Amino acid sequence: MDPSNLPKSDSPELHLVVATAEENLAQQHANSTEWRGGLSLEAYLRREEHLVKQQLTKDGGLTAWMLAYQPSDDSKRQILCGCESIRKKALVARNGKVEDGVAHGVASVFCPPQFRGKGYAGRMMSEVGKKLKDWQAESGGGSAFSVLYSDIGKEFYAARGWQPFPSSHITFPATESRAGSLPQVQKLESEDLARLCEDDEKLLRHRLSNMAGGRAAVALVPDVATLHWHHAREDFVSTETHGGRPGFMDGGRGALVEVKPGVRAWCVWTRVWTNPQEHAPNTLHILRLAVEDESYSDFSPASEEGAQRFAGSDVAKAIAALLVEAQIQAKASGMHEVQIWNPTSATLAAARLIDSGAAVEEREKESITSLQWYGQGSWKDVDWSSRVADPSQTKVLFCKKLPLWSTHAWTRDSRVAEAP
Repeated sequence: MDPSNLPKSDSPELHLVVATAEENLAQQHANSTEWRGGLSLEAYLRREEHLVKQQLTKDGGLTAWMLAYQPSDDSKRQILCGCESIRKKALVARNGKVEDGVAHGVASVFCPPQFRGKGYAGRMMSEVGKKLKDWQAESGGGSAFSVLYSDIGKEFYAARGWQPFPSSHITFPATESRAGSLPQVQKLESEDLARLCEDDEKLLRHRLSNMAGGRAAVALVPDVATLHWHHAREDFVSTETHGGRPGFMDGGRGALVEVKPGVRAWCVWTRVWTNPQEHAPNTLHILRLAVEDESYSDFSPASEEGAQRFAGSDVAKAIAALLVEAQIQAKASGMHEVQIWNPTSATLAAARLIDSGAAVEEREKESITSLQWYGQGSWKDVDWSSRVADPSQTKVLFCKKLPLWSTHAWTRDSRVAEAP
């Protein structure tokens, strides 16, 4: 269709629709040049088919949305742009009471080049934000919130309901060396993750219930389905790009360490390979960091004062040991760096045990964590807790971004091909 014959973005002939299988496949063909990285088109399409069969996204867990032009003569509709949403379990706490809910992570926003600059992406996102308020909320109470990670700054999505939250990370170089003064760690395998996710969720519920005041505190549940989705992606890409399952995958899915008798800390990671034609570094992302010690209950952003309080503590040493193991596994698999999102003061203190010059980098343009609140009151009265390395979904990590609560909480593509 000639783009010059298309209607304006406010036309009543434009509709938000759920894509058919044929339309979704056509969209994947269109976005493959931007998102397939080092994969061939054929491998990219197989990867997408593989991922949609995972527990997180199968049986309607993932919805492919499209903005469609439906001519008045009822001829075949024209897809103008698209995105995806992934249903997630969420927690909402207020005045000590924690309730279960549904949230959605928005990702994979793509507008073909010939349709950009016409306002179609903005129209679609405005409608998606409204649609998700009641989408797949089986309890009848509606969705609690939706989240996304913006790679085009803060203003575009804020104008459509997704308000930017603080977005930061710490980066470490991959290394082969291990500090002898840090505690020993043990490798985590895939079969270890379900039980740890259950323990992590219990910790999160307890900490949310203790948050004082009438403000709402929200979090995406760190469930094993999200971790398995990331690892399914990692396994697929590593096998395709290395001619079979590479030996470095025997390094585990993460690591666990004893903080003190009866108290553990653990992290889970995933590797992301970037497009070899670009100069972005291959990165091992910390998807989740959990510490059972009560001193780790403060989810507020890292500060110099807070880092000083944790300096030399058992918690800082335990986290440092986990991060060093991540650096070693990153080096073994050809990654250039390790990255953890939204670090706490304890994590900053741990980072400085590894590198005295470690610092938190605030993101202002890329991977901006953004939330649209559907509950009572204003988004300004909402604390988004436990945004550590979430994505999911996932710049995740995004390659396709990591699903929510992961360091990249959760959108699927590190680069968003869009235009207002």
